[in-house]
Amino acid sequence: MGDPRQQRKAQMQQRSPKTTDLAEPQASSEPQIRNVCVYCGSNTGADPAYAETARKLGGLFAKDHVGLVYGGGSLGLMGELARSVLEHGGRVTGIIPGFLSERERMLRDADELIVVEDMHQRKKLMFDRSDAFVALPGGIGTLEELVEQLTWAQLGRHAKPIVLVDVKGFWTPFLDLIGHMKAQSFIRPNMDVTFRRVERVEDVLPTIRAAAVPPKKEAEAVVSEKF
Repeated sequence: MGDPRQQRKAQMQQRSPKTTDLAEPQASSEPQIRNVCVYCGSNTGADPAYAETARKLGGLFAKDHVGLVYGGGSLGLMGELARSVLEHGGRVTGIIPGFLSERERMLRDADELIVVEDMHQRKKLMFDRSDAFVALPGGIGTLEELVEQLTWAQLGRHAKPIVLVDVKGFWTPFLDLIGHMKAQSFIRPNMDVTFRRVERVEDVLPTIRAAAVPPKKEAEAVVSEKF
């Protein structure tokens, strides 16, 4: 029959190489989407669908273990989005200038709350901390932040995905304006504005992952330095 201890030892030796192989990490060339920056309004807007979309997006971020980077406020769509991420067990990084801390009532429940001196520092950190950008409905501030990212992508300074969530056609006038600029030859064919548009919030993260490319560190350093 043989010594049972020797048999068990032999079995362990046979299994060891397989176990070691399974433990080895597999290299992947796919870009990792760890954090996404969301631009959105500090008001909830006239249509309840805007806040509903923000809350749904927050839940999807948490479910997919994608961290939220946003403007740090607790009001409007910003607050709806961030609180939803937290309620679903996700991670939130808020970045807010000191002069807006009272006006936008910064969300002190955020996992990381960074108070900066001005809007330039805010946008720099939001860029540095994020792997992609999403625009929900919002006002002039949301539009300005979105257009800046579109401009730098147009100039080839970064390739991070940019996604517009077109809730009930909110972004249609903006899309029409982009088309008008093209028609009037203010956007040349070789300088197109690159972004993705989705209508369903469930399509945001799949669209980001499909659009993601390995980052070009030199180009992103130029954008960061610009701020």
